[in-house]
Amino acid sequence: MSAEPRIEIVSYRPELRDAFERLNRLWLEGHSLLEQADLDCLLDPETYVLATGGDVFFAMDRGEVLGTCAAIRVPPSSVELAKLAVSPEARGRGIGRLLCNHVLAFSRGVGATEVELTSNTALVPAIRLYESLGFRHAPLPADIRYATADVYMTLRL
Repeated sequence: MSAEPRIEIVSYRPELRDAFERLNRLWLEGHSLLEQADLDCLLDPETYVLATGGDVFFAMDRGEVLGTCAAIRVPPSSVELAKLAVSPEARGRGIGRLLCNHVLAFSRGVGATEVELTSNTALVPAIRLYESLGFRHAPLPADIRYATADVYMTLRL
């Protein structure tokens, strides 16, 4: 299902920070997966995302934030797709796919050759989405920063 045409994707603005935190807390707490590494990013996206050349994207509908996703630069040539969250009322409308595609376009635009992500097997809808976008499962790196991560996926660009 595709997102409605009125959905607009916008880049990070300070006034949207609370929505980034709120939607991700809702998603992660709902699956008992919220941990300190998440909070670090959610409470300070300027340091953890923007300062490295990444961005946080927001799916907006007439001024309301329906979803969000971060693109975190990973030197030398990768981008991490992170913190994908869609409000419960807006799920099933293609917003997660729209946000992921925006991160992929951003990644190509900055010259990345790969997009990576970590997840958890409990997040079945998200993993299905990633698989449908062409992400492939790979062994979990040894230096993973999330204690609850048990899924690692990559997509060659």
